[in-house]
Amino acid sequence: MADILVVIGSKSDMPKMIECEKILTKEGVSYDLVVSSAHRDPEKTSELARSAKQKGYKVIIAAAGYAAALPGFIASVTDLPVIGVPLSASTLNGMDSLLSIVQMPSGVPVLSVGIDGVKNAAHAAIRILNLLKNKT
Repeated sequence: MADILVVIGSKSDMPKMIECEKILTKEGVSYDLVVSSAHRDPEKTSELARSAKQKGYKVIIAAAGYAAALPGFIASVTDLPVIGVPLSASTLNGMDSLLSIVQMPSGVPVLSVGIDGVKNAAHAAIRILNLLKNKT
């Protein structure tokens, strides 16, 4: 059973997530990486997020470019911590993604790292896991 769920909106985002995966693997943290789009497959993405806690995940990393609805969409249906990673996929070099992630309405928290901050997302998820483990 994995501790971290990593969700990306498109297979084309996979190369950007390699550094995140390297850190999680190096630190011995179990994770699953899933491709699921909030726009193209909202039902699948909603079910993935709704069932994440039940499946044993403790933190979700959600990376997306362009409008970057994925992290907020996921955070709207789960109470797990969600770390949003804005990706530089558009002509705006990720500014559109960053603003989409950090401008969430009250009650739908999404933690955010910098544009293409996949390494910091991994480190933040590990720190959250450590806090959860030390709490018990």
